[in-house]
Order: sequence, then C-alpha cells, then structure tokens
Amino acid sequence: MAARLLAFEVADLCLGKPPLCALSVSATVGDALAALKTAEDNSVSVWNCDHSKRNLSAVDEECVCIGKVCMVDIICYLCKEDNLSSPALALKSPVSVLLSKVNGLVRHVDPSSSLLEAIDLILQGAQNLVVPIKSNNTGNSKRKQLLKSSLSSPMIHNGVQFCWLTQEDVIRFLLNSIGLFSPIPTLSIEALDIISPEFLAVGYHSPASSAIGAISRALVDQTSVAVVDDYGTLIGEISPFSLACCEETVAAAITTLSAGDLMAYIDCGGPPEEIVRVVEARLKERNLEGMLEEFVIESSSTILSSSSSDEELPSPTRTLSRSGRYSRSSSYSARMVRRAEAIVCHPGSSLVAVMIQAIAHRVNYIWVIEDDCSVVGIVTFANMLEVFREKLESLI
Repeated sequence: MAARLLAFEVADLCLGKPPLCALSVSATVGDALAALKTAEDNSVSVWNCDHSKRNLSAVDEECVCIGKVCMVDIICYLCKEDNLSSPALALKSPVSVLLSKVNGLVRHVDPSSSLLEAIDLILQGAQNLVVPIKSNNTGNSKRKQLLKSSLSSPMIHNGVQFCWLTQEDVIRFLLNSIGLFSPIPTLSIEALDIISPEFLAVGYHSPASSAIGAISRALVDQTSVAVVDDYGTLIGEISPFSLACCEETVAAAITTLSAGDLMAYIDCGGPPEEIVRVVEARLKERNLEGMLEEFVIESSSTILSSSSSDEELPSPTRTLSRSGRYSRSSSYSARMVRRAEAIVCHPGSSLVAVMIQAIAHRVNYIWVIEDDCSVVGIVTFANMLEVFREKLESLI
C-alpha cells in the first residue's frame, strides 16, 4: 500500500478538476471583478498570453500563469488611500497591480510529477500548482457549451487547458489513505509540535482598516486574522476565505467600521441594517462620495440623511459550541461562505480530527485555544504536510 501511495502522480490528484478560468495580464481590475462574479472558483488565474483575441501571431507564444487574483485582492486594493475617493478609476487599473509580490505562489508542474514533488513545492510556498489537463475525447459536450457562454470561461492555451492543485486537494488525498500513516494521525497536534505560536491579530475595537496589511499577509499565508479582546480572548476572525465570498462593497465597511463591527457586517449572509446605516453615514462624513456612489450597499432601508458616527453597535456574546465552533451568537447562518466565527480546536486535538475539521469548513487552518479561549496559536495545512512529508520519506 505504501508503494502504491508513493506511485501516485500529480495527474491522479487532478481527476475531475475543472479547467482554470483565466485572465490575460492585459486585463483590468474591473475585468477581474466581473470574472470573479461569474466564476465558480473564488479566484481567477492570470496569464502572460491573451488567446481571447484570436491573435494568430501568438500561437507559438509560451503561455505561463503568472499569478491569481481573488475578491480579497480587489477589496484590499480599493481600501488603499489613493483609491478611496475614486474606486471607479481604481477599477480601470491593470490587473497586474493585484498580483502578489511574493514569488512562487503559483507554480507550473508536469502531470507526471510525483506526490512528494507536489508536497515539496507547497512546503516551499506554492499555493497553487498549475497542471495541464490531459485531453479526454469523451468529455461532457454540454458542460463545454455552458462554459463557452461564460464571461470567465476557461482559456485554451495553444490547445491545452489547465487546472490547479491546492493544499486542500493534497490534504484530502492523504486523508483517504490516512491508515498508512498510523499512529501519527491519532497523536495530538501538541505532541507533533505543529502549532505555530505566531499569528496575525487585531483588537476587537480597533479600526478594521488597521488590519488591511494583516489581511493581505493572511491571504499570502493562507491563514486568517484573529479578532481578540483586551485580554487576548478570541472573539472571532477576519478571514480571507470569508472575504473572498463577499462583494467588493465590503471595502466600504473595512474603511469605516471597527474590527468587531466588520465581523457582524460579513457574518450571517449579509450585513444588519443598522451597520449599513453606520457605513453610509461615515462615508458621507469622510466625503467619500465616490465610494458611496460606486458601491451602493443594498439595504431594505433608505439612506439616512444624517447619522452620528458615534452610534453604538451591539457587542457580541461569546459562546463555544460542542462542535468546536467559536460563535458570537446562538444564531449561525447555514451558509459556509460568509462568517466571522473562528473554527477552533485544542492542543490535545488529534491530527486527523483537525484535518477533518478544516476540510469540513473549507479553510486551510484551525485556531488553537485553551479552555479559557485564549489563543495558543494556529495550525495550518502546511504544518500538517510537513509531518506527512517526513513519514512518506521514511517509506521510500
């Protein structure tokens, strides 16, 4: 069985994965925004080629994926001081301004690359491995027709389509063969020493805008920003995974609200009306009419002509459910895509339990807390892969 696991190639992990939605590097931020709103994935790949123009001279051009963008990139870009007054102008900027300056987040790999090679690339910092999709003559023609009419349809690069492999894909694959790693999966994350004590955090009452840098960093690290009170107790989080499922209008909320109020804004599938009113009033107070006009926050209530920026918003009550979900209220939206609740475990939690917990909630990390809800640290998919990589090495 061990030999069989080591024999798997990257192509085996890509079976059934959809082709990448792609943008040319010549596209604008507005193009990226439009593509993200129609794409099934939370991110869109950016390439150095542009086959959408059917330029015959570009047939021999080497197509390379140079990065990816998601809604969080756009939100953080719109929150920059220079873009607050004129978000419409910001959307006309080239999509290249959204690309991360960190090298190696996206890496091309051959379909015949081994599982170990894929893990090594991830441990070196790669978030997404770009893999050519092997041609399949029995493909679903109906699906192809649906994709053809989509704004964010997969781009064909010189006759080849690509998909990408993520950390979650690799963890899911290893979970299917978890018995081969016994007894490691049953050991606690504390015993395995994979809890990282360093994490990003912001105070509950601090301006949400003060966390923009941390949000960008969390996006690169595929982690999150903890929201803590004055005593270091975990209240919730500002997660790029949740922000990626929000509309670009959340930029207005980040600009005007506290971290605690921002959690309420993005939670439960939509912002409460009283917080919407506060955002609108504070945008007016700061004369950010451009943002107010371009990104109208949908609300059943009308825009107030005046409102005090000192309006107090309800503070959350903190509860910890039996499932390990740290909640600010008893009501939790069934939607997985928008939440500010932190998914937590304890130092004594087993590795396999934490893996399942992270996969179930579609995040790449789990917060580790003590019984008093103080933050111990964070455990990530990358931390887990280091353990599995060492075990696989011993099986060779």
